[in-house]
Amino acid sequence: MRYDFSSDNTTGMAPVAVQGLIAANSGAVAAYGRDEITERAADQIRRRLDADVEVRFVFSGTAGNAIALSMLAWPFEAVLAHHAAHVCTDECGAPGFFGQGVGLIGLPGFSGKIDPRALNAALAEPDIAHRQPPAALSLTQCTEYGTVYTVDELRHLIEPVKARGMGVHMDGARLANAAAAGFDLTQIARLGVDLLVFGGAKAGANCVEALVMFDKSLARRIDNRLKQAGQTASKGRFLAGPMLGLLESESWETGAAHANRMALRLAEGIATRSPYVLAHPVEANAVFVRMPEKAHARLSAAGWACYRFDDGSVRFVCSWATTEEVVDEIVAVIAGLG
Repeated sequence: MRYDFSSDNTTGMAPVAVQGLIAANSGAVAAYGRDEITERAADQIRRRLDADVEVRFVFSGTAGNAIALSMLAWPFEAVLAHHAAHVCTDECGAPGFFGQGVGLIGLPGFSGKIDPRALNAALAEPDIAHRQPPAALSLTQCTEYGTVYTVDELRHLIEPVKARGMGVHMDGARLANAAAAGFDLTQIARLGVDLLVFGGAKAGANCVEALVMFDKSLARRIDNRLKQAGQTASKGRFLAGPMLGLLESESWETGAAHANRMALRLAEGIATRSPYVLAHPVEANAVFVRMPEKAHARLSAAGWACYRFDDGSVRFVCSWATTEEVVDEIVAVIAGLG
């Protein structure tokens, strides 16, 4: 393997996250997340969001998303989301499992962004007893296609949902990349998002994500819910420690900014030096390329891992650890594929 561009999950932990884990290993502290390290990490998230929120750390984004959605919809209801959203395509029915039958309604939209017209059409559908009515909206920031919603784009999606008394969830697995691209995190609360999954793993932590509750009424018995779901760490400091290391050092932001720059460098190289075209705007840390299967196979055989995505394009994802040298090298290889 020369380099793995298939995902930003393939890199290890950032050094500051490792140091955060090591620091958390000192001494004896209260169990089950009732420790100073966990509270400091939660405070770092509150500061970035500029909001008084409840924060719990969980083992995976899938668990965070699914539990969040189960808090916004009854088992006989459904959640609206982009049809390519992680909750729809990559979580093996977890929202329905944790929500005891909660459904998903996939909506179209270019480059991973929900089309407001499609959303309004879904909201206008009459409620009938034979299908699950929508009860919440799930948004992904950055989207699965590496694009970043503007505040106005989010507002146009959230306002009609909130006007109907529905809840809003945001999957922020790559929220750091959105922030590095200029998205103002303090707007999330002001837009009316009820639940956010604040990403750590893709930003350079271990497996940790934070379940953030803007609507604090949703936190009622949240610890019981997480315990039942197997998401309560007895040694909670080892989940929070790596996140704390990223946040206190601001590597959560700087690592994402580096990943975004590497993606832009990669995109510009492919666009100017190869015969292939970009499939989606490059706004964060992912590059999608229209590439024939034979060329993709040759690239993989040469030791460059990349992933053929749902729309048929090939995805390259950069991370905090991607270097200029490896980007320039793969650009040269792609240019030589012919």
